[in-house]
Amino acid sequence: MATSDSVHSSRQLVPGSVDIPIAPWPVTIKDEDVEALAVATEVVNAFNKLLEKHNDEAIADLFLENSYWRDFLGVTWDLRTMKGKDKIASFLNNSHHLTHVSIDHELSAKSKGAELINFRADGTVHGIQVFIRANTKYGFGPGLVRLILEREESGSGKWKIWTLFTSMHWLNEHPEPTGPLRANGAMHGVYVGRKNWLERRQAEVNFEDGDPDVLIVGGGQAGLSVHARLKMLNVPALIIDQNDNVGDNWRKRYHQLVLHDPVWYDHLPYIHFPEFWPIFTPKDKLADFLKSYAEMLELNVWNNTSIEYSSWDEKKKQWTAVLKRKKKDGSVEVRVLHPKHIIQATGHSGKKNHPNFKGMESFEGDVLCHSSEFQGAKKSTKGRKAVVVGACNSALDICQDFYENGYDVTVVQRSSTTVMSSKAVLDLLLAPAYTEDGLPVEEADLLTWSKPSEVYKATNADINEVQVLQDKDVLEGLDKAGFKTNRGPMNCGLWLKYLQRGGGYYIDIGTSQLIIDGKIKVKHGFGVSEILPRGVKLEDGTELEADEIVCATGYQNMRTATEVIFGKEVASKVPDVWGYDEEGETRVMWRQSGHPGLWLHGGNLAMCRYFSRIVALQIKAQLEGLSKPSQV
Repeated sequence: MATSDSVHSSRQLVPGSVDIPIAPWPVTIKDEDVEALAVATEVVNAFNKLLEKHNDEAIADLFLENSYWRDFLGVTWDLRTMKGKDKIASFLNNSHHLTHVSIDHELSAKSKGAELINFRADGTVHGIQVFIRANTKYGFGPGLVRLILEREESGSGKWKIWTLFTSMHWLNEHPEPTGPLRANGAMHGVYVGRKNWLERRQAEVNFEDGDPDVLIVGGGQAGLSVHARLKMLNVPALIIDQNDNVGDNWRKRYHQLVLHDPVWYDHLPYIHFPEFWPIFTPKDKLADFLKSYAEMLELNVWNNTSIEYSSWDEKKKQWTAVLKRKKKDGSVEVRVLHPKHIIQATGHSGKKNHPNFKGMESFEGDVLCHSSEFQGAKKSTKGRKAVVVGACNSALDICQDFYENGYDVTVVQRSSTTVMSSKAVLDLLLAPAYTEDGLPVEEADLLTWSKPSEVYKATNADINEVQVLQDKDVLEGLDKAGFKTNRGPMNCGLWLKYLQRGGGYYIDIGTSQLIIDGKIKVKHGFGVSEILPRGVKLEDGTELEADEIVCATGYQNMRTATEVIFGKEVASKVPDVWGYDEEGETRVMWRQSGHPGLWLHGGNLAMCRYFSRIVALQIKAQLEGLSKPSQV
């Protein structure tokens, strides 16, 4: 029988997460003659005077009734979003470390810190965008204010804050050793028993003189990026990974994998991809870059290493981690380390979701595997039949690989998929913030993450309206071919599907046309009931012949990996990961996890670039006694 999900696939979320509302767009008055910098200066000065007087209610009155204050460490040691005047006032009533804000005249060179812009793409919502610097008791960071001219009862207008974003990116007493603060690199003079750079480096990577303060589990973009940030904060850290080499988490993925995101969106901290890099990066090329990245930044990585045992000592506030390390010479070393923090950087998903279908043991074909284990289609094998269970990114990329190598391919689509063309991703989803010749990536990140999630959802709802028109022919063609699509949560499109569910979408790089043309067959609306010796039986009784079966059925929650690595007791204190909390912040990731000394970090390359700093700063603050684990 056909499946009947209690929630339509467009609205399926990570269990326990909140389907936050779409922010209403404010009604605005447009004043073409306004002096943006003068207005911004007046609002910032008023804000600072009230902040100095601790007049929280008066500060809240600077905001619209339906307004937002998003903060990443600039006010408290947490990631928060306050909605409405009352919550903003109560937010400040509690202990906080924000001292003042100032207009940043260096950001957005064309506007000198403030400019009159359209906040909505259709030009109906106008205001002033102000780049600021948030100054705190401990450090400083970039921020952004969006001001709206609100009509008062008298008929005149008054500029008020619609959204405010504050953050802390740098600590005053712990500057990063870049530019004028870079290391000397030489030791001039006479030193008996001098060691050269290589000897010092070998001692560092092997932790011959002590334990790391931070142990990072996972050597992909998440682990590497946060280690890079910690290194710049002078925090000794060690990455462990079970793979043979840095980058193997990408090398071992399916044969034809190429990143769906463009290079200008994917830069990592401190070392960007070079100017000649292709727009879309093949997996093996990315793997090689990550290996070079680790070497150039002198990151400490132990490959072929696993955690055999771990425990947390609440009294000493440190972990005991027993590591098993296989060295290049074949010898095995067991090391007991006592890091104060552990970062789980194993990807934002957990264990692979490999269904245990009835009859799997009876399959007589060549391949029956999860997509993570798929090694690629056999070459020039015309006439072979393949069934791919699942209908999102990995599934459809694998279908295309099968087709291009002569297979008869059928994709089993149990529920609908959010589909967006690669061109629409570049034109609509990433632009204008992330483009080839656009803003510096740090400024693009600020524009992106400064938006409260409800406002971001409203923006993506508008984008989706344009996208379904731009991709109209493909979407209609897929529907006629029996491949069903949806528009994501609340018709907000692919990116919100990712943020709220972590999957369920396809960035179209060619498979859609193969489906439309009937070159890849579709069976929609029914799951697999049984694996047959030479194929698959679906819930409606349909039997599909197959020499190879790939289950592109995704992954479980990241918390399942926490349990595998650290055990049930630790995992029981960590809630389900991903999706939104009530305030619209991502749950558990990049913030205190629920278990002391344990952090979870992951996401795509762009997320790892941005949030690696947020994670590293929180850890450094705790190590230096600037904050306590419960102080949020």
